[in-house]
Amino acid sequence: MNEGKDNIIVKKSYDFALSIISLYKQLIEKREYVLSKQILRSGTSIGANIHEAVSGESKKDFIHKLGIAVKEARETSYWLNLLKDSHYITITEFAGLNENCNELIKILNSIILTTKQRYFANS
Repeated sequence: MNEGKDNIIVKKSYDFALSIISLYKQLIEKREYVLSKQILRSGTSIGANIHEAVSGESKKDFIHKLGIAVKEARETSYWLNLLKDSHYITITEFAGLNENCNELIKILNSIILTTKQRYFANS
C-alpha cells in the first residue's frame, strides 16, 4: 500500500483493517458468522472512509467523511466488546485491538476538531 504512506491516520487505519481481517478469519474458524461479518464491515470501513476523506472535494466533505470514520470506529469498539464479553476473543486479544481502535478515534476527533477550527476561522 503506497497511497498515503506518509499520512499516519491512513497507515494506522490500514494496519487496523488488516488486524480486523485476521480476527475475522479467526472467528470464521470458530464458526462465528454474524458478529464476524459485522466487525469486518465496520473495522475495514474506517480506513475506507479515511481514504475517501483524503481525496475529498472540499474541507466540508473531508470533515464529513472523517466523521463517518469515527462512527465506524465506535461501532467497531462495540463489536469488540461484545466479542470479548461473549468469550469469542480473549481479554488480551481485545485489549490490543480496542487500544488501536480508541487511538484511531482520538486521532480522528483531533483531526476533525483542528480542521473545523481552521475551516471556520477562514470562513
